[in-house]
Amino acid sequence: MSEEKNLLEVSHLKQYFPVHQGFKTIPLKAVDDISFAIKPGETLGLVGESGCGKTTVGRTLLRLYQPTAGRIVFDGKVLFDSGEQYDENGKLIVDANGKPVLGKKVDVDMLPYRRQMQMVFQDPYSSLNPRMTVEDIIVFADEVDLNDVRAPIARQIEYNTAIAEAGLTGQYGAAIGKILLDSYGDSVQNRAKAWAAAGSDARMNGCEKPVVINSGSGNQGMTASLPVIVYARELKASEEQLYRALVVSNLVTIHLKTGIGSLSAYCGATSAGAGAGAGICYLYGGRYDEIAHTVVNALAINSGMLCDGAKASCAAKIASAVEAGLLGMQMYRHDSQFYGGDGIVVKGVENTIRAVSSIARDGMRETDNEIIRLMIGEETVK
Repeated sequence: MSEEKNLLEVSHLKQYFPVHQGFKTIPLKAVDDISFAIKPGETLGLVGESGCGKTTVGRTLLRLYQPTAGRIVFDGKVLFDSGEQYDENGKLIVDANGKPVLGKKVDVDMLPYRRQMQMVFQDPYSSLNPRMTVEDIIVFADEVDLNDVRAPIARQIEYNTAIAEAGLTGQYGAAIGKILLDSYGDSVQNRAKAWAAAGSDARMNGCEKPVVINSGSGNQGMTASLPVIVYARELKASEEQLYRALVVSNLVTIHLKTGIGSLSAYCGATSAGAGAGAGICYLYGGRYDEIAHTVVNALAINSGMLCDGAKASCAAKIASAVEAGLLGMQMYRHDSQFYGGDGIVVKGVENTIRAVSSIARDGMRETDNEIIRLMIGEETVK
C-alpha cells in the first residue's frame, strides 16, 4: 500500500519584514525557517503566544505576504520556491563566500489556488462581524465566482464609461475632465483622473445618463470605477482581472465609507479615490501588503478635503482624490510610505481607517454645521 501524499508541504519558510530605525533598515523575523507537512484529512495546530507568527504563517502560505524564502507545495504543485538549497541534515548550502547556493526559483499566480486555500481567523469578535477588512476583501476578490458579481460590474463599466465619454465630448460644468487632458496630456495617470472627473462634470451639470453608484453616491461610484477601467485598458488586462480589480475598488470604498456614515463634511471622493488606488494596485499584482499601504498613504494625503454639497467643483475634488490614490500606490512601489504617528496615520490599515472614520463622523460635526451656515448665507464671522 503506497503512502498517502501530502496535501501541503512547507519547507524552511521565512517571512521577514523591514523595520526602519533611523537611517538603517533591519529585518524583523516574523517567521524564521519553519517546516511542516499536512496530509489530506489531517489537522495541524500552530501553538504559541500572541505575536509569535501564527497568523503570519497563514498569510504567507496564502501569499497575502510575499515569502522571504522557503518552499510551498500544495497538492503536488510548487506555489513558491526561493531556490535555496539544503543538505540532508536541513543545513543551508552556501558557497565559498557564504552566500546561499540557489536553484530554480518558482513564483506562480495564486489566483487559481486561493479558492482551495482559506484562512479561518481566531478572533471571535471579528468572526461575528459581517464587515469585511481590507484583507478579507482581497481574499474575496481572488475567490469570488465572477457570475455572482458579473451583472452589477458589467453595468458599472457600461454606464459609468458612457457618462464619462459624455463629459469629455459635451459642454458640462467646469469641464475639469477636458481641462486635465488639454493641460497635462494623455498619460494613463492623467486619463484616469480626467475620465473620473468628466463623469462628474456631466452628472453634476444636467446629463441624464444613468450611473452605477457606490455608498449611495454617483460620484463615488464613478471615482471607484473609472480609473480602474482606464488602467485595465492601458495594461491590456483580461476581463476577469478587471472584474476582480473592480470588486476590490468598490468594496474598499464601501469599507472606508461605512465607518463615516451617510452624511459628513468629509468628502466621500477621498474614500473612493483610495478604493480606486487599491483596485489599480490589484491590477499590477499587488495584494494585501501593497494594497494596505496604498490605502493608508492615500488617506494620509487627502483626508482634509471637505464636502460642501453636490456641484461643479466635485469633479476637481474627484481628480484630487484619484491622484491621492495613485500617489499612494506609487509611494509604496518606490519603497516609501507614511508611518504610524505621521499625523492621522495609525499603525495598521484597519486602525488608520477607524481613525479617519472617527474624525469624519464625530470630529467634523461642527464643520458640517458651519458649512451649512455659510451655504445658506448666515453670518459666520462675528
